[in-house]
Amino acid sequence: MKVQFREFNPFDVWIWLEFSTIPSMVEKQYIEELFDSWFFLGKLGGFNAENLQVQEMGIEISYMKYSQEVSAQSMMAVMHNMGEVEYQGLWGRCWFDLGTSDALAIDILVNSFQRLNEEFVKIEKLIIGGQNEDWLVPEINYEVGFYDNN
Repeated sequence: MKVQFREFNPFDVWIWLEFSTIPSMVEKQYIEELFDSWFFLGKLGGFNAENLQVQEMGIEISYMKYSQEVSAQSMMAVMHNMGEVEYQGLWGRCWFDLGTSDALAIDILVNSFQRLNEEFVKIEKLIIGGQNEDWLVPEINYEVGFYDNN
């Protein structure tokens, strides 16, 4: 699976998937569950690089003291919105407002799609951001919170 980055705005990002074949219903379910799970963790603030106490401790975490103060002092890092996963031919896409979540979220998504590609759904490309010339995206109006169909 090739991973490609295009123009990236964390408050307005499309994530594109190009498949080898038109995905089956089961393959679509895997894709949608991955996106939903990733977004849910992001909505709860799971991708907060300011509070990686366990990671920073290293491999020996037995009897580690977890600091609620450090946790409370870190800036909130939450995702705000997710669109519906859409499919058209060999393509799938989903829109996100990643809010203040950290770039760690993107690494976790890429790692997850790499494993999904190896085990369940053949994905040719994962594209983060930008446009797809074959499948244009609607304009998003943030002030009123709806898609502008004009």
